[in-house]
Amino acid sequence: MQFSQKSVDFLFENRLHDSREWFNAHKEDYRTYVTEPMKELILELAPTILKIDPLIEINPNRISRLYRDMRLHPDSIFRDHIWYTFSRSREQYHALPGFYFSIGASGISYGCGFYCASADSMQALRSRILAGDAAFREAFLAVEKQKVFTLYGDMYKRSKFPDQPEELRRWLDRKNIGLSFDTNDPEVMFSDKLAKKVAADFRKIAPFYTFCRDC
Repeated sequence: MQFSQKSVDFLFENRLHDSREWFNAHKEDYRTYVTEPMKELILELAPTILKIDPLIEINPNRISRLYRDMRLHPDSIFRDHIWYTFSRSREQYHALPGFYFSIGASGISYGCGFYCASADSMQALRSRILAGDAAFREAFLAVEKQKVFTLYGDMYKRSKFPDQPEELRRWLDRKNIGLSFDTNDPEVMFSDKLAKKVAADFRKIAPFYTFCRDC
């Protein structure tokens, strides 16, 4: 089963009601329209992901929770989206690069990179860029060639590498780094070929993942 308008409608309405009672009364809709399509997508993407990195863990039961952490968000019970991260270690997914897919009330998002890269990882990444590392050149060319994803990550207000070319500063001056694609186009979101598109797009940026992983 692919995602449908009912998937998005559920996530929107559940967040709007923000009620455990409403969620429990519609739990079967959540399973049917949100988690089951997500699990199917994960399994369809698994062969592509494992070809890129055989050590990535695949476990569809580890989809993110829809409940928020009440310690951090005492005024809100539910998120309006769920996601799944393909990484080597679920426990360290904040610090390790990985691929991700998310669906929410406003659309879908998928990409690759760090959720929250450590200072050491970013310093290693910058050092390899400045050294003209072959893996970076491959990653750079892969990113430049594709037309789907855009680089993300907060930039330093003032460049720390003013003498470097602008195309390198776009990488060097980030505090965190990754690639993302977002859309609310129903023809993409609800297509029965969504998994094939996501897999093809992930293959395009495999060198970017490999470069980040090895930093």
